[in-house]
Amino acid sequence: MWKPYLLLALSLLTSACMSAQVTLEECVTLAQNNYPLIRKYDLLNQTKDVKLSDINKSWLPQIQVYGQGTVQNETPSFPESLAGIISQTGTSIAGLNEWQYKVGAGISQNIWDGGAAKAERKRERADDAERRAALDIQLYAVRERVEALYFGILLIEEQARQIRNMQTLLQNNLDKLRTMQENGTAMQSDADMVEAQYLSISQQLIQAESASKSYRSVLELFTGKSLAGLELVKPDAAIPQDLLPDRPEQRHFEAQLQANEARDASITASMMPRVGLFAETYYGYPGFDYFESMMNRDPSFNILAGVKVSWNIGAFYTMKNNRRKLRLSSDNIAVERDVFLFNTNLRTRSQLDHINELKAVMEKNSRIVELRTRVRKAAEAQLAGGVIDATDLLAKLTDEKQARLNASYHEIQLLQSIYQLKYTLNK
Repeated sequence: MWKPYLLLALSLLTSACMSAQVTLEECVTLAQNNYPLIRKYDLLNQTKDVKLSDINKSWLPQIQVYGQGTVQNETPSFPESLAGIISQTGTSIAGLNEWQYKVGAGISQNIWDGGAAKAERKRERADDAERRAALDIQLYAVRERVEALYFGILLIEEQARQIRNMQTLLQNNLDKLRTMQENGTAMQSDADMVEAQYLSISQQLIQAESASKSYRSVLELFTGKSLAGLELVKPDAAIPQDLLPDRPEQRHFEAQLQANEARDASITASMMPRVGLFAETYYGYPGFDYFESMMNRDPSFNILAGVKVSWNIGAFYTMKNNRRKLRLSSDNIAVERDVFLFNTNLRTRSQLDHINELKAVMEKNSRIVELRTRVRKAAEAQLAGGVIDATDLLAKLTDEKQARLNASYHEIQLLQSIYQLKYTLNK
């Protein structure tokens, strides 16, 4: 009967323990999602949608409404001899009035724009991809800052742990010295020396805890999550097998090249003729029938419709230079990409060498710590036997502490170096 409750309790305990931890990957994800720059992705989507909508609307009929009134110093009229002949028939011809007016509307519709709208859509999508790739680079840099904070906290908290261990050893030896002092086998100065070292170590612990709190506060600002009471888990120490970089900078270079290709399509479209339909109607004076308007000055409705073909020949003049500028721009981007890959490969090689160096150094850490511990225990026994004084013991305690601290430092430094390599490669 009690087994289900025991299993439930164990499950809750396990969940509580797991929830009291946070990993590096979680911190990086939280920081990137919390970074204000993340909101620009939505703004880029909205900007692209608006621009594509404007390009698509270029195919809608274009309507223009206008009103116009003019006065002229000269207007068309019949020759005097012809006007005299007509006037003999009893018909008066005054000619066009100097005061003219009209209210009308015009409509035009593209039939073929030479591929301009298609090229503009392609260019806008390419420009959006380039802007997004540039944003990816800025957001990727957050990962490096978060990792530096994370490993900084691990290192400081490991230092604090070693200091606490040192405190325990000093306290135990201080208790022994006070007992020996009461028995007359140790001097007051020995106890004072160990106590002073204990207090000095306590100061170092205060500084380490303060630094850890400060680093955690900065990391909390990045992640937007409280890290109080959470243990930072040491990340995996696996070295990437694939050493080919996959950085956002590479995608940005490719996006820039594709944007240049889209601009080349716009150059081609600018050299094509345009074909469209148009219609215009207006109410006013004079109408299209000038003879009628010369004889009768009443306003009239007038309609005009047709097909319009236009061709900007001037685009051919700059075509060659415009394409040459695009090729030069693409060549420059290719050079920047090659420089980036070259520097990345150099950094990768250097980081791998550093990792191998740390691994070689770490092979001796365990033996050094073991030897320093044995020497310290022997010194404690010698102090109890009156062979050495507190100064010699403190030296041995400091050596052991430094050996343990070096071992922990090398372990965390190795992890950080591996993750710096992962950052360089984006793995």
